[in-house]
Amino acid sequence: MAVHKFSGKEYETVLNDGLNELGMSLNEVLVTSTEVKAGLFKGTNVEVTITPLIDVLEYAKEFLSDTIQNMGLEVRFETQLREDQMKIKMYSNDNPLLIGHAGKNLAALQTVVRAVIKNKFGKTPYISLDVENYKDKQLMYLEKTAKRIAREVSETKIAVELDNMNSYERLIVHNAVAEFNDVYTVSVGEEPNRHVIIKPKEEQ
Repeated sequence: MAVHKFSGKEYETVLNDGLNELGMSLNEVLVTSTEVKAGLFKGTNVEVTITPLIDVLEYAKEFLSDTIQNMGLEVRFETQLREDQMKIKMYSNDNPLLIGHAGKNLAALQTVVRAVIKNKFGKTPYISLDVENYKDKQLMYLEKTAKRIAREVSETKIAVELDNMNSYERLIVHNAVAEFNDVYTVSVGEEPNRHVIIKPKEEQ
């Protein structure tokens, strides 16, 4: 795993010099920085650590492979690395077990792998785990449900409060309902209890 350290007086200069030396762009790497004492009466330098995202992805796959094999499952991966986002799709010999009830095992695994990467590299890029096409199917179902409820709100003029959702799920709902001219959405509550309300526009 290639972890590269560069140091100097100015963060931007050190970062740009490091990227140029590696021949990489900012959206291809994970960057952390710390201030270090340069010596007596010399002030401080900034130390910039640059790790290629492809190496972070491989580290995540190794961790997931070990963890899932310890669950008694066989697994293979399909990965996608685009800009500063990495997506890992898993296929096992027992996908329902890997997903868990209502996706709880998958969600827990995603939380753990993010924490492990943050502990190892100092920060975490955007990481999304999926099992086969589970999340894609869930998001399609969420979009269809949001549109169905939007039609009901349009007809009844009665607002409907949806279940708690994460930020990405709420975005799916907002975008789906935006197609309707006579209803609108608002997000209310505090994480992790934040949710969407679909309202008739006459309430605005």
